[in-house]
Amino acid sequence: MIAAADIFGPVLRAQGNSPQSVLDPELRIGDVVVHEEHGLGVLAAVEQVDLAGQRQDIVRLEYRDGASLLVPVSDFCRIWRYGSDPGAVPLDRLDGDGWSKRHRAAFLEIGRLGRRLVALSNARSNEPAEIIRPPRADLARFAARFPYAETPDQAEAIRAVLDDLSSGRTMNRLICGDVGFGKTEIALRACAAVALSGKQVAVVTPTTVLARQHYETFSRRFAGTGLQVAHLSRVVGASEARKVKEGLRDGRIAVVVATHAVAAKGVTFADLGLLVIDEEHRFGVKLKQALRNLAPRLHTLSMSATPIPRTLQSAMAGIQEVSVLNTPPARRRPVRTMLAPFDAGSARAALLREYRRSGQSFFVVPRIEDIEPIAHLLDSLVPELTVKTAHGKMKVRVLDEIVVRFADGDGDVLLSTDIVESGLDVPRANTIVIWRADRFGLAQLHQLRGRVGRGRVQGVAFLLTEPDAVLADETRARLSTMLALDRLGSGLSISQRDLDLRGAGDIFGEEQAGHMKLIGAGLYLHLLERAVSRAAGAPNPDKQLAEINVQVTAAFSESYVPEPAVRLSLYTRLCRMSSEADISAFADELEDRFGTMPGEVATLLKLTALRIAAAEMGVSKVDVGPESIAMSFRTKSTASQWRGIKAAEGFGFRNGRLIFRRSQSAAPELGAVRSALDALRSAKSSHDR
Repeated sequence: MIAAADIFGPVLRAQGNSPQSVLDPELRIGDVVVHEEHGLGVLAAVEQVDLAGQRQDIVRLEYRDGASLLVPVSDFCRIWRYGSDPGAVPLDRLDGDGWSKRHRAAFLEIGRLGRRLVALSNARSNEPAEIIRPPRADLARFAARFPYAETPDQAEAIRAVLDDLSSGRTMNRLICGDVGFGKTEIALRACAAVALSGKQVAVVTPTTVLARQHYETFSRRFAGTGLQVAHLSRVVGASEARKVKEGLRDGRIAVVVATHAVAAKGVTFADLGLLVIDEEHRFGVKLKQALRNLAPRLHTLSMSATPIPRTLQSAMAGIQEVSVLNTPPARRRPVRTMLAPFDAGSARAALLREYRRSGQSFFVVPRIEDIEPIAHLLDSLVPELTVKTAHGKMKVRVLDEIVVRFADGDGDVLLSTDIVESGLDVPRANTIVIWRADRFGLAQLHQLRGRVGRGRVQGVAFLLTEPDAVLADETRARLSTMLALDRLGSGLSISQRDLDLRGAGDIFGEEQAGHMKLIGAGLYLHLLERAVSRAAGAPNPDKQLAEINVQVTAAFSESYVPEPAVRLSLYTRLCRMSSEADISAFADELEDRFGTMPGEVATLLKLTALRIAAAEMGVSKVDVGPESIAMSFRTKSTASQWRGIKAAEGFGFRNGRLIFRRSQSAAPELGAVRSALDALRSAKSSHDR
């Protein structure tokens, strides 16, 4: 007997394509959290109390000077993870006004930002773009050259990209996928669709090494299509560069793979239709804008394993669509990660172990000045191994040749700076040693770790610090994140942690660390999403579930989910859901994890589904009595709309509330609420017709 994952590879739990879902991590005991009304506190415990004769979970939040706040299950959705460690930020006072002032100031600023984002998004949506629909047979032949089966996420992302290109408006899509999850194939399909339609494509990478690897990959895939692929970077000679520029100018070259050199003066295109930005987190805002200005109404596809916080914020606000790749390749293993002070014996053992299994290793240092002393160290530690050296001060062609030859198997160890972090594919490399890991950022460490273990062999990453060095708390937290997030598909979680540590920055400016720390990343993005919805005229911009007052037992019982922290996580996820399809998928997950649902858990899910359905119709509150059901509405305008609907028998209107009389045969409690909502929906449908 074997599991399906043994054949098809593991499938990560889908997070959806919403950046808010990407940036909404689970709450844990000990987290610093933000309550929407009371501010920063510490999530101290999950406790059980008797409320209205029922045993219910509550959360105890601790504030400054030992004050505590008990939060019932119904208010869990008002608690947001802040992201810092306890002790790193000052907690609020329960009886103070500091939080209300910060919250009010942030709310006003976010409202202005939301209106600006909606205006920008509308301008992009209203800007027409040429419809791109490639010949189906030609695109199918190109796709057939992909030697692997597409993962479900890849297939969905490819469909989304092709839909964007044929929509008649300018595409601006971000592909979020961990290292080796198949982002390049999505880019290839997009490039093929545009090039086969007679327009040109520019693929831009942050380094010459990655540009050369991509050029070779694209050349192989486009061979025999009649479309010319070219390479433009510092390693290309002057005469060849002139030919490439001429080919771009007169349209003979369909696809160019380049570094930022493609944005230089003297580079023009005959008919540029698509810009692909690989490793987008390595490019600055000004450079990315310069690239987008290469042609009017330019379709843009960005790709990253660890997108910068500003990019995720833009995606959440609707300026940029996002596709998330959660499914790893079949039989891919997570890279085992270890943090330790440098030890000569351990370093030698790690490098020799990789050599003995016919593999290669990276040894990465933070500065060029570290290359020479570490080279001498490696000569004494592993004299039997061939060590190659690569860094940014080398002549570009020499550097390019060393790295590409190493990827082809020339050398046992590549000693380098972080120049190897971007997209380099070395199939036999399965060990990486990172010297002075405390001097690298989170995204850098994750990208470096992604250089190894790209096949079926177990990859290992050693994060080394100086012996006896005392690390700052923030540095230790950064390195601990790498140890905790060593699973497949952790790139987006690392971006979330990066958001916690640095803030999101100003979408319209150059500062990466912004004022998000004022109220925390989770609440900030929640308020921004509300502001964007409000500015766009959404019917329920606050995305608040309706309150339903009904006497039922609805809870995650202790007998069903024994761990308090797990119950907290489930409650939080449930109150963030926004559709009945989410509830259905959640029910399947619960039965898979914990077994058949008892009555009180099934009731909780039914109650939440009703709260969602009621909110979608503008209902803010439902009171259930023995003879009738009263519905209050979120706004006076919504109430006025329902007052004019007379088509449904059994409805009345009193004191601004819609009254639905329960029949003798109506199902008790939740069944009666469902019947009322169905009748309400039917009445509205009849009225609209």
